[in-house]
Amino acid sequence: MKKSTYGEILKASTKLGLTSFGGPTAHLGYFREEYVVKRKWLDDKAYADLVALCQFLPGPASSQVGISIGMLRGGIFGGFLSWFGFTMPSVILLILFAMLVTNGSFDSGWIHGLKIVAVAVVAHALLGMGKSLAPDKPRIALAVAAAAAVLLMPTAWAQIGVILLAGVVGYVVYRKEEAPEAVKLVLTFGKKTGIAAWTIFAGLLVGLPLLRPLIESSYYAIFDIFYRVGSIVFGGGHVVLPMLEREVVPNWMTADLFISGYGAAQAVPGPLFTLAGYLGQLMEGGLGAALAVIAMFLPSFLLVVGTLPFWSIIRTKSSVQAALKGVNAAVVGILLAALYDPVFTSAIRVPADFAIAVFAFAMLVYFKLAPWIVVLITALLGAGAYAVS
Repeated sequence: MKKSTYGEILKASTKLGLTSFGGPTAHLGYFREEYVVKRKWLDDKAYADLVALCQFLPGPASSQVGISIGMLRGGIFGGFLSWFGFTMPSVILLILFAMLVTNGSFDSGWIHGLKIVAVAVVAHALLGMGKSLAPDKPRIALAVAAAAAVLLMPTAWAQIGVILLAGVVGYVVYRKEEAPEAVKLVLTFGKKTGIAAWTIFAGLLVGLPLLRPLIESSYYAIFDIFYRVGSIVFGGGHVVLPMLEREVVPNWMTADLFISGYGAAQAVPGPLFTLAGYLGQLMEGGLGAALAVIAMFLPSFLLVVGTLPFWSIIRTKSSVQAALKGVNAAVVGILLAALYDPVFTSAIRVPADFAIAVFAFAMLVYFKLAPWIVVLITALLGAGAYAVS
């Protein structure tokens, strides 16, 4: 592969990493404009199929689409460069924010404002995801049941159980629906590489938690936590919130610090999974941040490499698509539960807080302001309300 190709991939992805505000749906729009319309690296049909693949896989959909396009363009190393350029700008910004918080250089009023932002952002994400992932009565019922189950059994294992059960229900209800045709994707690696990637993915997912009681290391614990969460999060970045919260609060940090980091993540471009950099920095400094980011995104790499060679087969299986419909509905329910606890319960203390959250929600949903602008305005208002109260 020519060095110029690698340079081209890194340049394009870094540009997107510096300018892609607005969450995963907006990212996919930016990607299409850059890779399909401007650079013509692939056509709309192939792009739509990559988006479908990454919605099918657990992990950050927009990052996985970028990784996939990088792999089509420049092999596995091209996929790494595409991820690096898109992800690193926001990772660096969030690590710097964590350092400010740790040094006491960030006023608690601002942190309270960022927590209020999170209420509006999660509510906005829930609205959009509900329309696309739970559009009919069976899936709405699944979402509500999932929310109730997660609230009543607030553990990481309960969330995994809810997702698996929803997949079974989805298969039973939707298995007779036809699956769409797949587009053939040209790759530099084949099915043997795919099988190896799946083997590594499964080995780490099972092996890391089994060995954790035997290895007394905070760094090992960080890698295990973030790898596991990155492996089982369906539905995009916002769903990472409840799963990570169960793992790191209160053992590693307070709920206030956790939610303020989530609010800050809305103000930076790139994928929401870069919240791992902020959390890792708070947990164990620079090395903790590096391990958290690597562990969070490693499953995405392995899953993309493992699935791309088999995608044309998987895409045409109606049973797989049916199960995924159930899983996605459950994801909406898990996010609904997270909107209440920990987001709402930790941010809304007095009526003024709720008024600010409603204002922020209106700015996002009805006035269509950019998320970073909403974050700044809400953080200011929240800091003011905190100072008065």
